[in-house]
Amino acid sequence: MAEPQSNAPSRADAGAPTSGVIHIRTRLTADFTVISNALAQRRGSAVTIGVAAYISSLPDGSSVTITALCEHFSEGEILISRALRELEAAGYLERRRERMPSGHIRTRTYFYDVPGGTPPPDGPPNPPRPRKPPAVTEPSAQNQAGTPAPLSDADPQAVAVLAALRRVDPRLVLSEREAARLAPAVSEWLAAGVGAHRITDMLTAGLPDRFLARPAGILAFRLRETPLPAPPPTPPISDRRPALLPFRNCDGCERAIRAPQPQLCRECRSSDRLRAAC
Repeated sequence: MAEPQSNAPSRADAGAPTSGVIHIRTRLTADFTVISNALAQRRGSAVTIGVAAYISSLPDGSSVTITALCEHFSEGEILISRALRELEAAGYLERRRERMPSGHIRTRTYFYDVPGGTPPPDGPPNPPRPRKPPAVTEPSAQNQAGTPAPLSDADPQAVAVLAALRRVDPRLVLSEREAARLAPAVSEWLAAGVGAHRITDMLTAGLPDRFLARPAGILAFRLRETPLPAPPPTPPISDRRPALLPFRNCDGCERAIRAPQPQLCRECRSSDRLRAAC
């Protein structure tokens, strides 16, 4: 007797799409990285998404310079550099120059799972960001006026320049923490002799119609990537001493004196004036 046949699909194929990708999910418990769909499905360069995924998978402290990334990827410096700039413009990547106690300048790289996060001013590189903002338990974290402490230490003139940007472009509204973070870079420009109006023009000229990241990220990029003007040249210090006048004999007493031409010494001239007065 023949076995009965069935045309019904198997249970494994029930509900599966008839076209497109079919995911075979595996629950990972180690060695995996969580990436937001906004980043993974970001329109644009696949190199940019690949670089972002790679940086997200690295532990804190790993080198993410262009040279280090080129050693891992087959793409060259141009594509890698372009990918980093796109991530920076979108708010995923931030490279911040910080002054060490020794006076040297170092660059710290911060990578954000979601654009718009802000690391603590003096925190470690790539600090973990909690799901919920931690409550402030120490009264010293804020002063009586409710202003974060770092802002009080910032250059008032630099803070004034940043606060005035919204008058030119209403979108350039900064929080107190963002202003405190950007103020040192503005102070460098002011110390280099760049006026406040010129800094404002540099930060607000040619802004895109739509911001894909927080305004602070765009301003930080412009402050960092725009070269500071060259300092005025220092006049050379001359080692030449003034020429000494030659020795000559006084026409009156034959005493040796320094003079540009033959003449009387000081005493002989005084004697002649006294005789003339008599």
